[in-house]
Amino acid sequence: MSAQRPIPDSIDELQATLAGEDYVCDRALATSVYLALKLQRPVLLEGEAGVGKTEVAKALAAALGRDLIRMQCYEGLDISHAVYEWNYTRQILEIQLMRNGGGLDRRAAAEELFRREFLLERPLLQALEHQGPPPVLLIDELDRADDEFEGYLLEMLSDFQVTIPELGTIRAAQPPIVLITSNRTRELHDALKRRCLYCWIDYPDFDKELRIVNLKVPDASQALSESATAFVQELRDAELYKTSGVSETLDWVAALVALDCERLDERRVDETLGILLKNQEDIAAVRGEPVKAMLDRAAHRGIRSSTAGQAAESPWATS
Repeated sequence: MSAQRPIPDSIDELQATLAGEDYVCDRALATSVYLALKLQRPVLLEGEAGVGKTEVAKALAAALGRDLIRMQCYEGLDISHAVYEWNYTRQILEIQLMRNGGGLDRRAAAEELFRREFLLERPLLQALEHQGPPPVLLIDELDRADDEFEGYLLEMLSDFQVTIPELGTIRAAQPPIVLITSNRTRELHDALKRRCLYCWIDYPDFDKELRIVNLKVPDASQALSESATAFVQELRDAELYKTSGVSETLDWVAALVALDCERLDERRVDETLGILLKNQEDIAAVRGEPVKAMLDRAAHRGIRSSTAGQAAESPWATS
């Protein structure tokens, strides 16, 4: 963890701070995150997979010099994996030691066995009891968890506390910075949404995605970055089962660089479609003539010259 930095004093400063961590943040997202920091409220980030929701938390933690505590949600997630559980192995060993030492009555044994030293902290409790500056707590893909777990979160998000029956209520001395993400595979409940600020992160437009590509894949030539970004923008307009996110764009451009590709053509796109699309039906639907048509449309998007005031060499292969 880098040195702690103060909370930015303005939305513009927050945008600049995140840009220092190579995260391109638009005004709406920066406003939501800024208010979450100032009001000490959780923020719920929704959007399609791969648009950069998780990266917000990573960039924010790095920018503020805070620890990042990540809880990845999944079906069947329960309190023992998210909040705490008792160290049963150590408790059994303690029971054996009690027996060997002459034993204790049941009440005294229970008090001995349910001490803090036997408690295993999971991400939520770690965030509440974190020593030092409040960490960034990322509750990732909450829509994958069950309704019951979502309901359990309400106490924490309202009062930044959890209740452990054997120990009582544990409150955070300082609330963590909480970011919740959802791919909206199911609708989250209103009770949870009321406790959060909200921001929808959409697929970026051409200019924003090109900035991201330039930052994250600096080895790519400007011509390749522009043509690849334009093609992905066209691909998102197609009727597909699963649209490519920004993460797929970055993977694709990095792969093209690894293949020493300087210009896009139909053959090269066909060969690497499996990086952009992760569904065989989608790949079959666009391979061949649709790819050619998308390349033609992308070439006419009016891509800016990579050299100001000069006509750049075309990034598109000609037949």
